[in-house]
Amino acid sequence: MGGRDPLGRVHYGWLVVFGGALTFFSCLGLARFAFGMILPSMGKGLSLGYDQMGYIGTANFAGYLGSVALAPWFMRRFGARRTISGGLALIGACMMAMSRGNSFRAVVGLYCLTGGGSGLATVPAVVLVGQWVSRSLRGRALGFMSVGSGAGIIFSGFLVPSINRSFGPAGWRVDWLVLGCISLGVACLAAGILRNSPGEMGLAPLGADRIPEGPSGIRVAEPEDSSGVVSIIIRLGVLYLLFGATYMIYGTFIVTSMVQEYGLSEASAGRFWAWVGFLSMFSGVLFGALSDRVGRKWGLAAVFSVQAVAYGLVGGSFGVPALYLSVACYGLAAWAIPTIMGAAIVDYLGLVRAASGFSAITFFFGAGQTAGPAVAGMVAHASQSFSPSFLIAAVLAALGAVLASMLRPPRFPGVPEGVSSP
Repeated sequence: MGGRDPLGRVHYGWLVVFGGALTFFSCLGLARFAFGMILPSMGKGLSLGYDQMGYIGTANFAGYLGSVALAPWFMRRFGARRTISGGLALIGACMMAMSRGNSFRAVVGLYCLTGGGSGLATVPAVVLVGQWVSRSLRGRALGFMSVGSGAGIIFSGFLVPSINRSFGPAGWRVDWLVLGCISLGVACLAAGILRNSPGEMGLAPLGADRIPEGPSGIRVAEPEDSSGVVSIIIRLGVLYLLFGATYMIYGTFIVTSMVQEYGLSEASAGRFWAWVGFLSMFSGVLFGALSDRVGRKWGLAAVFSVQAVAYGLVGGSFGVPALYLSVACYGLAAWAIPTIMGAAIVDYLGLVRAASGFSAITFFFGAGQTAGPAVAGMVAHASQSFSPSFLIAAVLAALGAVLASMLRPPRFPGVPEGVSSP
C-alpha cells in the first residue's frame, strides 16, 4: 500500500504528519522559541533580572513536565486528537492572557500553564505519527513534523521585531496576543485534520503493506521483560534530559546575549533567529533519515556532537564569525534529537507501550528544560555573562554524544510492522 490508500489517493498519514507539523509550529516555534525573542523587551517592560528571566523559562518547563505525566491518561480517556487540540487551545488562551500580565508572578503562572498545554499536545502528536507511519519511514516522517518548529521560529523571528518597532514598549504585549490568536487557529485545524489511528479509517500505516492486528489496530514487537523496558527508558531518558537542559540554555538566552553582549540590535538578532528557524527546518528530516540508515544511537551521537560545537563556539566568545557558525550548527541540529527519540521509543518499546514510554522519557526531557534555564540564569547573574552557561551546555552535549554511542540496538530490529515478535 505504501504511500497511498486503497483508492489510489495520497495516504492520509501524510495529512496526519502535516497536522503534527502544525502542532509543533504552535507548541515549539511560537509558544516556546518566540519567548527568547520577546524576552528582552518583556524584561525591560516588567523590570526583570537575569535570574527572573530564567525562572519564567523554568516555569514553562515545569508546566510541561507536569502535563507530560498526564498525557497518556488523557490519550486513553479522550484520544490523541482531542488531547492535542485541547492542549493547543490552552496554549493560545494563556498566551493571550500573558499580553495583559503586569507582574512577574502573573507571567510565571501563565507561562507555566502554556507549558502544560505544550506537553498535552506534543507528546500525543509524536506517538500519533508513530502509529500512522511504519518503522522504515518513521524517522523521516517525524523529521517532516519538525519542519513546523522551524517555520514557527522563522515566523516569530520576523514578526516579533516588526511588532515591537510598531508598538514600542507595549510591543511584547501585542506579540503574545497575536501568537495566542494564531495558536487558537492551529487548535481548530488540528481538530479537523488529525485522526486517532489508521485502523479507524481502514488503512495500513504509511509504508506498510497491510492493516496491523490487535485491539487498537497495532501489534508489534515488545521487549521480553519489564527490566528491558526500564533500562532503555532510563538510558534514553538521560540523553533526553541532557538535550533538554542544553538546547534550552541556548534557546532561552542566545538572543539576549546577542543584544547585550555582542551589541547587536534587536532586529539583527531577529534575523539571526530567523536563520536558526530556516536551518532547523532541515534538521529533523536530515538526521531522522540518517538514523533510519545508520541506527538511532549513531544518529543521536552525531546530533549531540554538532550541538556541542554550537555551544562551545558561542561560549568561548570567539567573536561574531564564531557566532555565525554557532547559529548555523544549532539550527541544523535543533529538532533532530526529538525526531530520533520519537522513532527510537517506538523501535525499542513497540507501539503498544509507546505512549507511556515516550511520556516517561519526556519527563526526563522536561526535567532538563526545567533545570537548564534556571541554572544558566543564576550562573549568568553571578558572572554577568552568559558565556559560562554556554560552555556548561557544550560539556553536557559532548557527554550526550558519548552516552548515545553506548546504546544497544533494538531487541527485534528486523520484525516487520504489523507482525508480532517471537
